[in-house]
Amino acid sequence: MTSEIEETPLTEMEKRAPEIADANASPLVTERGENIVVAPKAAPDFSRVRGIYFDLDDTLCGYWDATKAGLRAAFASDGPEGFTPQEMVVHWAAAFREFGAGLKASHWYAKYLKNGGITRTEQMRLTLERIGIVDDALAQRLSDVYGRERNARLVLFDDANETLDTLSGFPLGLITNGPADVQRQEVATVGIGERFAHFFIEGEVGFGKPEPEVFRRAAEAMGLQPGQLLMVGNSYHHDIVPALEAGWKAIWIRRPSDVPPSANNDALPEEMPEGGLHPDAIVGSLAEVSELLAPAIQALNGEK
Repeated sequence: MTSEIEETPLTEMEKRAPEIADANASPLVTERGENIVVAPKAAPDFSRVRGIYFDLDDTLCGYWDATKAGLRAAFASDGPEGFTPQEMVVHWAAAFREFGAGLKASHWYAKYLKNGGITRTEQMRLTLERIGIVDDALAQRLSDVYGRERNARLVLFDDANETLDTLSGFPLGLITNGPADVQRQEVATVGIGERFAHFFIEGEVGFGKPEPEVFRRAAEAMGLQPGQLLMVGNSYHHDIVPALEAGWKAIWIRRPSDVPPSANNDALPEEMPEGGLHPDAIVGSLAEVSELLAPAIQALNGEK
């Protein structure tokens, strides 16, 4: 007589155990696909964490996917003749890079902080100029459609709400770059405003990541020491490095979808430079963040 033993479903971290078993594994994997996530070089210890800050775009919600879909919708509805929507997205990507490179040093930055629509329209005007079209009215129409369609397509990642539920015993905060009106609208669109007690939005504060002052103010707002704070974000340069330099813990979340529009659709997710500061953990989903923080949750519950 044999008996059947019911198998317990594996957690996300257990499913990925073969990937992360080697403590000496390289932190860089360049292929596009699900296997871009690797383990840190040492077992992370999050037991002292008592406060958590999240980035917004492409950490909690799919910003670049919404951006690309919104652009295609705009150019399909009212784009210039002789160009496909995807061709126009490529021109927009080039204009976006050029405009963004000098944004903070230009007169546009103050406008950008308060009203994202102004600079969004200027980027669209520059996009049209790249193909020899000077038409401010068309730039405004395309900008309006793009902004509306992008916002309509912005959704939380599937595991975001469950993760925020699991971590709700911690004080939670949001540190996000972008115009004040746009970021507040995004928070409202995905319905997470009530989740966070602390907001540090570039357009409201007057400066953003990776400025050290943002992280100093965020720590002060929670009344915690740097070693008790955790930053969860998708940008190595804007989220992870400044958090580590401030003495925080940092979890880098990397997804194959986290790529901006580009020529030939050949952009790759951001990688850690050789010799760069190593995050405490590298994950591919928000669910893994909850699993990594289990010791901190247990410690926090024991203090109550």
